[in-house]
Amino acid sequence: MRVAIAGAGAVGRSIAGELLENGHEVLLVDKNPTSISVERVPQAEWLLADACEITSLDEAALQRCNVVIAATGDDKVNLVVSLLAKTEYGVPRVVARVNNPKNEWLFNESWGVDVAVSTPRLMSALVEEAVSVGDLVRLLRFSQGDANLVELTLPEEAALVGTRVGDVEWPTDTSLVTIIRGNRVLTPAKDDALEAGDELLFVAAPHREEQLEDLLSVQETDGE
Repeated sequence: MRVAIAGAGAVGRSIAGELLENGHEVLLVDKNPTSISVERVPQAEWLLADACEITSLDEAALQRCNVVIAATGDDKVNLVVSLLAKTEYGVPRVVARVNNPKNEWLFNESWGVDVAVSTPRLMSALVEEAVSVGDLVRLLRFSQGDANLVELTLPEEAALVGTRVGDVEWPTDTSLVTIIRGNRVLTPAKDDALEAGDELLFVAAPHREEQLEDLLSVQETDGE
């Protein structure tokens, strides 16, 4: 898979390193000469250019990329890169970094963004996940399809503990994609039984999140 990353700062270089380790082709693009540090990610291709300009993106051959990641520290730049990647070059998947959470509402399909990643929101979500059990935590927002990646740790007293995945009537517009159990990452099968402490990752429509949280919560009994 060929991936172009706009922004060769610490975030862009870190993403590039991970992708290269997984066997992907990576092109880093940045207009700042001081950011062109080939020795830091020598396996990547490097391009000194303004990713907001069509001529630069032509030089980067963006039409050959499977994914474009707009990872600069400027939300305006990330939006322009995303829009150009999607509309001018038909890049199948565009991922954009949101620096200011107040701008998150802009990072949607109309700007060519498939996945918006807000670092402050993600960090706060991970903190919430660490301190809460039974509360739904929103990790990522997928612009296309109006869906979120959400996580919920199944409480010990939840009614669904011990229930087979295939026997649960999940809300519509939700999909259980992964069960994290200890050090294991499980692909859910209908015969898998849910266990207390399971971290359940769903792709869910925003208007179904409350229903999903209620389903997986501890149900109070009438006698209490």
